[in-house]
Amino acid sequence: MTNPMPDPFAGQPDWAPRPPRPVAPTPAVLGGDLRGRRVIVGLPGLGWRADLRADDRVVQGSRTYVPVMSEQEWYRAEAERTEVFAPLVPVERVWVEELGMAHTAKTGGDVLSRLVSMDEPPRREPTPALDAGALTGRRVVHVDDGEERRDLRAVTELHTGDEGDICARVATEVDWYRWAWSGKAPQTMEIPVHLLWVE
Repeated sequence: MTNPMPDPFAGQPDWAPRPPRPVAPTPAVLGGDLRGRRVIVGLPGLGWRADLRADDRVVQGSRTYVPVMSEQEWYRAEAERTEVFAPLVPVERVWVEELGMAHTAKTGGDVLSRLVSMDEPPRREPTPALDAGALTGRRVVHVDDGEERRDLRAVTELHTGDEGDICARVATEVDWYRWAWSGKAPQTMEIPVHLLWVE
């Protein structure tokens, strides 16, 4: 007789939404369309850089490269239809941020439970906004009725909202970055803390 898979949501209150799916990096060499995808670049054993976007692959000679730029440059290029500089990164040094399957999170706060492999970028489990520390500027996910709304940034810390709920204000990423390059303040939404997760 086999043991059934443990329910990663056992013990969760009925009123609380299930957490969003984690970010699971996948090697870009496995294929698929890359234009506009969120990517991580780096070298195993050295380190990783995230908050980047990719463009379509480029083949030069026998090598395949991925044009990679900061998210702010990506959004500016898309919103204003301008060209931006994108360094070419060898495809084997690029991982695509995919959404993984939820599973039972690691428990315990000791250092050993936090260790990761240096062979690939680590999987990122979502953290409830209430437990995430500082929020402003961080990538967040709004979960409501089982729907995950991503590509959002927190623009405030937790506060008491107009209805008396504990909440944070968020903006779409394009508005967040437009704020930086144009000075135009973003439109924001007030999200109750129990519906908000840090990606």
